[in-house]
Amino acid sequence: MKISILHKEGVNYLIPFLLITSCFALWGFANDITNPMVKAFSKIFRMSVTDGALVQVAFYGGYFAMAFPAAIFIRKYSYKAGVLMGLAMYAIGALAFFPAKLTGEFFPFLMAYFVMTCGLSFLETSCNPYILSMGDEESATRRLNMAQAFNPIGSLMGMYVAMNFIQNKLNPMDTLERARLSQPEFEAVRDADLSVLIAPYLVIGIVIICMFLVIRLAKMPKNADQSHSIDFVPTLKRIFAKGRYRYGVIAQFFYVGAQIMCWTFIIQYGTRLFMAQGMEEQAAEVLSQQYNIVAMILFCVSRFICTFLLRYCNPGLLLSVLAVAAAVLTVGVICFQSIYGLYCLVGVSACMSLMFPTIYGIALQGLGDDAKFGAAGLIMAILGGSILPPLQASIIDCDTLFGMPAVNLSFIMPLICFLVIIGYGYQMKKQRH
Repeated sequence: MKISILHKEGVNYLIPFLLITSCFALWGFANDITNPMVKAFSKIFRMSVTDGALVQVAFYGGYFAMAFPAAIFIRKYSYKAGVLMGLAMYAIGALAFFPAKLTGEFFPFLMAYFVMTCGLSFLETSCNPYILSMGDEESATRRLNMAQAFNPIGSLMGMYVAMNFIQNKLNPMDTLERARLSQPEFEAVRDADLSVLIAPYLVIGIVIICMFLVIRLAKMPKNADQSHSIDFVPTLKRIFAKGRYRYGVIAQFFYVGAQIMCWTFIIQYGTRLFMAQGMEEQAAEVLSQQYNIVAMILFCVSRFICTFLLRYCNPGLLLSVLAVAAAVLTVGVICFQSIYGLYCLVGVSACMSLMFPTIYGIALQGLGDDAKFGAAGLIMAILGGSILPPLQASIIDCDTLFGMPAVNLSFIMPLICFLVIIGYGYQMKKQRH
């Protein structure tokens, strides 16, 4: 990255850029320590995959619920205030895992996830357009891709912690054995597993408090906080009148759904495959998570490569090419019932790396100060991560469909998502020309 893309009208934004970019890693951690928890909660509370997927409903529902309130708050105050509010709610939600554990019930954990992601909604609504404002508009998409490159670094940390400090330390008893436990035995195992599960969330809550204090004391730019008027309905009419933005929200909905489905249900996909080879359930889950970590490493490396390519390629063209590659690999995930299907699923992550920030940057292009509300619409589109995974989970719970493993056929859901993104990328390429 050339340092010039962090200058605007003689102002150097390097330090604010680094501080805000660190927030991308923090919410990446939250996202990807959570994906394996669908499987973990299903085992701990003896639930179906569909019930366990309520974790994703609560998690991404918080993004949806708080996006426009966050935008109004940011418009009235500032981007910095939005970041601080996001960090505060993130910390409260993470620390709420302790009282949730004391109840021994599933619902309080869903509430903790919801509060935490209300904070993440504030962070993403604030940080993405804040990064776009830290330099010239022509380099905004590249700058956002660079900041977003730190998101998978946090995601890798989240996956590593989930694998080594949660999945590996849970009671090795498999799903069938847990189903046979008496109520007192079940409660003892459940409480011990919950104690293991909550520890990383309590630690990240303390880290978030420290980050809050650092940003609170830092001097941050106010160049993007010139207007504080809240003309909610007229602003929405203006931004949704633009096809580039309107269709960008739709594309983002399907992209986030595809990302969450591919990263959540790789555990179920790999576990079925490895157990069919004679592996114990817990060992199969841990090995599947290792493949998930490899997928995230590919995602991270690909993000830097794609950010470089954006210097020379039309963003819409690159987006559509990668979406086509993702769709082809997803067909392999569906059709192969061997390790090659898992390889294809890992490869999908390399194709997804460019998608979120590029859709985001294209959709907000030219919105000016309306970008605060535009950002909220794009963050609300993260609702795709709440709605689509439970649909895929309901297919997985069928076990077998049309003589094939249901988990394989369930990946028709991400395939549909990638087809939508192909269309958006192609249309944006045409508009650019």
